[in-house]
Amino acid sequence: MTSTLRIFAAASAAAALLALTACSTSTTAAPTTATTSPTPSASATAPAECTGVTVIVETGDLAVDDSPAGQSCIETSSPIAAADAFEAAGITTEGTDEYGDQVVCRVNGVPAEDEAIEAEDGSDYFETCESMPAAFAYWSLWVKPAEGVWDYAQEGLSTLQLEPGDAVELLFTLNGEPAAPTS
Repeated sequence: MTSTLRIFAAASAAAALLALTACSTSTTAAPTTATTSPTPSASATAPAECTGVTVIVETGDLAVDDSPAGQSCIETSSPIAAADAFEAAGITTEGTDEYGDQVVCRVNGVPAEDEAIEAEDGSDYFETCESMPAAFAYWSLWVKPAEGVWDYAQEGLSTLQLEPGDAVELLFTLNGEPAAPTS
């Protein structure tokens, strides 16, 4: 049963990624600069205390030396693009050659191109960022409205607008785990 759930979760996530990229164009728009008051700034405030936007990176079961995992509060009183929120938190993202920043391939260089990612069958996979990541090893973008629950983002980093009180997460899913944010 657990195996079936994992397969279903991985298939659902892959379908959502494909649906997301089908709506995007092969050119990418430059991230918009958010006009905020005050200027977005990152702090180590816990999400419950954050009156701005909470930015979270979760690496799941991906074993890396320099993990980008963590969370920050971006103080803002105005809407902000997800790309700008991650940038304000000191998080760098890399998109794919084919889909630009609408599909996240690396977060702070993770996974590195020369880093072997072990699939469930024991084979090694190396992420090249040319097109869609493997269905078993990928970054997904999640959003949680101020008074809501986590949901898979329906837009990419540069077009997803966040309101003060929202949370946004980049989650690395490996072999179906974790299938959704744990925070």
